[in-house]
Amino acid sequence: MDKRRETTLLIIDDDASLVATLCIYFSKLGYAVLYAYDGRSGLKQLFEHRPDLVLLDVMMPDMDGWETCQRIRELSNVPIMLITACDQETDKVRGLRLGADDYISKPFGMKELAARLEALLRRTKMERRFNEPASFADENLLIDAQRWEVRRKGELLNLTPTELRLLFFLVQNANRVLSHEQILAYVWGAEYRSELSYAKLFVWRLRQKIEPDPKHPRYILTERGIGYRFCTEP
Repeated sequence: MDKRRETTLLIIDDDASLVATLCIYFSKLGYAVLYAYDGRSGLKQLFEHRPDLVLLDVMMPDMDGWETCQRIRELSNVPIMLITACDQETDKVRGLRLGADDYISKPFGMKELAARLEALLRRTKMERRFNEPASFADENLLIDAQRWEVRRKGELLNLTPTELRLLFFLVQNANRVLSHEQILAYVWGAEYRSELSYAKLFVWRLRQKIEPDPKHPRYILTERGIGYRFCTEP
């Protein structure tokens, strides 16, 4: 509970009744709770208060959750949990591609939501704990887990904590094939072992940022039917 008392949660949702319920529930758990009823107000809250977590509804008028998620990613690497109205694969894929870290579908239970948010926060807090800091460097890419940096052609890249955790794990095991299950268990947790879309979409996100040609990857190679391998050879 001590850690959660230091945690600020920003809720962005146009459903006033749900927001009120969430505020009461998470305040009782020890979170400092902020809220906004639309995307623009949510962005203002984000800029002014720098929350530790964002719970973002997809279906909102004016600026919807998709656009809000994209705008948040331009400003911050804060962990984002999307609330989707239905359990559709297209919504999940779109949300993860736009920069969300996780999602939960309506209807959901409060205990389930709290557990997923806590797991998301825990993954973020654990990011800097590496027994063997990952490192890699060539003429194009520099990866330094000790300094918490990834640079492409000298330019510091803006990677989310989840993207960094995945990349550092791949580099720690360079030239070894890691299965989807190994990646999911390490980066997200054992309960995500069957969520293959997470691994695929976060690899896609990393490739957009670190690869010279994302369509023909040089670093993160796909081992079909198995998983991925970080290649150090040109």
